[in-house]
Amino acid sequence: MTDQRATSSRYRPGSLELLALGLLVLIVGQGWLVGFFDDSPALQTGTTVFVAIVVQALPFLVLGVVLSGAIAAFVPASFWRKALPKNKVLAVPVAGAAGAVIPGCECASVPVANSLMSRGVTPAAALAFLLSAPAINPIVLAATFVAFAGQPEMVLARFVASLGAAVILGWLWLKFGKAQWLRIGPRGHLVGSNSWHTFRLTAAHDFLHAGGFLVVGALAAAAINVLVPPSIMQAVADNPLLSILVMAALAIVLSICSEADAFVAASFTEFSLTAKLTFMVVGPMVDLKLISLQAGTFGKSFVVRFAPATVVVTIVSSVLVGWWLFT
Repeated sequence: MTDQRATSSRYRPGSLELLALGLLVLIVGQGWLVGFFDDSPALQTGTTVFVAIVVQALPFLVLGVVLSGAIAAFVPASFWRKALPKNKVLAVPVAGAAGAVIPGCECASVPVANSLMSRGVTPAAALAFLLSAPAINPIVLAATFVAFAGQPEMVLARFVASLGAAVILGWLWLKFGKAQWLRIGPRGHLVGSNSWHTFRLTAAHDFLHAGGFLVVGALAAAAINVLVPPSIMQAVADNPLLSILVMAALAIVLSICSEADAFVAASFTEFSLTAKLTFMVVGPMVDLKLISLQAGTFGKSFVVRFAPATVVVTIVSSVLVGWWLFT
């Protein structure tokens, strides 16, 4: 019995610890990892792209999940209901603009929006916040500024296109949305025994999910740079409409955390700024993990209407802003 108890209480590293250890190895051993493939230029290129994306994005990802966890733990949900205007039409842009000052990753945005609705916030405003918080918060904008060094207009473009899409989608829901399409579930995301416990649970959960998707996104970007012939990449990039649609599709499939997606977008050097902008506007608002989270929280009736509308509005917003700022 004693042996069994000792065995069961022995420390075993979990997914979070293994992910953190793997990312630490990448940071410390990046030079060795790149040099290890000296005999294979293709693998060396892929390793360089992968390590560069992860190393550049990781500080922003960590800062983002820490601030997101702090807000979830220490800012009462009643604050949002009191801060928003009672006029529903006006509440939508105010909620969308709130995303510019409040960090929140995509994983947390869905349960936060659900919590807001359960506390009486109009669904249209909660959805605008759900879309804008992961897309235009200060951590994301700072990461975009670093990823696109020398191109500060990309930060403005991302802010305008993302906020515009979030507000328009909120207003569309206010005008056409029906109560029976939206299932509002119980309140809460990850709730601990006290505020600090909630903070630790939320930060660890978000880091595990965001870090995993960062690795997947970096691997995909590296693989595309190595495996897809430059002639094909250039042919796609030279077609304005096709390049925008391809980057939108990649954003949906790769499901990269918004704190890191700018570094992945910047790695596609052949593509236009508008196509890269589309990648960064679409991804934080509609990707595979978000569709799954929304379906589980708000129901399938909501997702089959909201997700396609989000794809269309985010692409149109990106193209219009890109035409305005980049031409």
